[in-house]
Amino acid sequence: MHEMSLAAGVLDLVEQSAAREAFKRVTRLRLRVGTLSGVEVESLRFALGAIAPGTCLEGAVIDIDEPPGQAWCMKCVKLTMLKERGNACEHCGGFQLQATAGSELSVVDLLVEDD
Repeated sequence: MHEMSLAAGVLDLVEQSAAREAFKRVTRLRLRVGTLSGVEVESLRFALGAIAPGTCLEGAVIDIDEPPGQAWCMKCVKLTMLKERGNACEHCGGFQLQATAGSELSVVDLLVEDD
């Protein structure tokens, strides 16, 4: 389950921010996990909840935005929406696609407390 290592990376990033910005606790964490990222969102949410106790993420609400996949079709020269990797272009049925959106995994923002 690679979501556990991703959750550990997110926690590390948040703890580095806490040390740099001098906050004690995160009350809300918002992530962006694209549909083409290969990340199982519910597994990531579970992993974050499992490692949160005793950290600045303990008790935080975790919001995860899931932007849709999008790709540039080199065959018909159009943008197409993708529900998952390996799908064909919705316009021409081609598979020569370059993902342009939906593969990201990022921390969008944190709502924090100083006490």
